Amino acid sequence: MIIIELKKKENYVNYVKISGHSGYKEAGSDIVCASISSIAITTVNAIIRIDNNAITYSEDDGLLEIKVLKYNDIINTLIENMLDLFECLQKDYKEYIKIR
Repeated sequence: MIIIELKKKENYVNYVKISGHSGYKEAGSDIVCASISSIAITTVNAIIRIDNNAITYSEDDGLLEIKVLKYNDIINTLIENMLDLFECLQKDYKEYIKIR
């Protein structure tokens, strides 16, 4: 199961941790893992292109941690969009994704 943990500071998400593997299919053909990874990495890359100092992140096999260091409308919108997409996936694959 993929676990997505969120922390907020003053109504803004300031930390996202994505861990685990969905187990939907075997590695290489798991559309749930691929979807979560694509959404998260696209969001990270977009934020970095806007402001290289807005976030820090670390990644490893089955783990991505994002710390939001700066808040503005664009960065907040990108983070919220990522979370909205995760929630949409969770509705269709609730046994494989859990958002806390």
